[in-house]
Amino acid sequence: MSPYNMIHLEFGKDKPGEDKYKLAETYFNNWLKEEILIQDKKPAIYFYNQRFAVRGETKERLGFIALLRLEGKGNTVFPHEHTRLEPKEDRFQLIRRVEANLSPIFVLFSDEKRIIRRTYERYIKDTAPFIEISDEEKMSHKIWRFNSEDAWELFQAQMENKNIFIADGHHRYEVALAFKEEMKQKLGNLPEEADFNYIMAYFTNIEGKGLSILPIHRLVEGISDFRIDNFKEKIKAYFDIQEIKERDQFLLLLEKAGVRENTLGMYKDKKFYLLRLKNKKILDKEILDKPKEYRSLDVTILNYIVLKRILGLDLEDKEKIKFNPNTDELISRVDNDNSSVAFFLNPVKIGQLVSIAQAGERMPPKSTYFYPKVFAGLLINKFNKDKS
Repeated sequence: MSPYNMIHLEFGKDKPGEDKYKLAETYFNNWLKEEILIQDKKPAIYFYNQRFAVRGETKERLGFIALLRLEGKGNTVFPHEHTRLEPKEDRFQLIRRVEANLSPIFVLFSDEKRIIRRTYERYIKDTAPFIEISDEEKMSHKIWRFNSEDAWELFQAQMENKNIFIADGHHRYEVALAFKEEMKQKLGNLPEEADFNYIMAYFTNIEGKGLSILPIHRLVEGISDFRIDNFKEKIKAYFDIQEIKERDQFLLLLEKAGVRENTLGMYKDKKFYLLRLKNKKILDKEILDKPKEYRSLDVTILNYIVLKRILGLDLEDKEKIKFNPNTDELISRVDNDNSSVAFFLNPVKIGQLVSIAQAGERMPPKSTYFYPKVFAGLLINKFNKDKS
């Protein structure tokens, strides 16, 4: 709707004879010249508050945006999710052209000393935000500059040697590492303060009440020979099956069952089904090359037993396997396509994420959906070539 929407930079359209990355660079440089984008006069850490609703419950998430050192001394960064080559190549071409972090990655840390809340209460709470907006979902976004240099030292000291877990932005993090390496090869050893050594990140408390993880469900398309009776016969060695007629009851039972046991949901032919794993020992036989924490994920069970073994699908088949967090959209698509079936998941627990990341493993792609996203376009980290 706006000629200055961030989508022109982040996700330009592929058009014949046009380089969308060069076009993004042109837009970016023009916006700087026209002062659509304005460089802050002083360095700052930016506190970011989001107020939103999940299932009718109002929540608030507080964090801050700052630069995170990519590797080396300081914090240890743990990714938790596998990445795909195609989006990484796309983001790499973009960062080469614009030489900026256009949006922050989303990271978590254990804030047992209440660093975020105490800093907010002492320095920020009673001041006016310099950005305050609400979006179409009636979610509010407020951002404050925190540029008290005396307070910075204490703040940074308290953040030293923290374990940092990437919630969202795995592709951009890996691309930033690759870009840093490319610049190192191009320019020689980079000085400590070189912008390429850092990535813009949004930090929030991993134990925070406002941290919401939603599931990303699966839609399987193009299986015209799928018959529910045949499917039930094949999976009964692994799952107990319960048919549920009503949508709300199905979703409630799926959530309740997920607290105690591994349970998947399914929708086909206007009917809902709960698939309860009969015995966890099944996983030891079916998934041999992964540790216990990984095997116990509902998404792993769906991938290895249902999609791969029972339906014979290639897990990398993007034509047949689609990802979507919206339950009603999936139900509608199945109702309008006889060759489709939907599978529903409970959200990954934060303890599972931490255990898998610290074990050096990565979850399957699209395992977690941290809600809400951190808005793109509010803050940009433009690299300063003079420091490189």
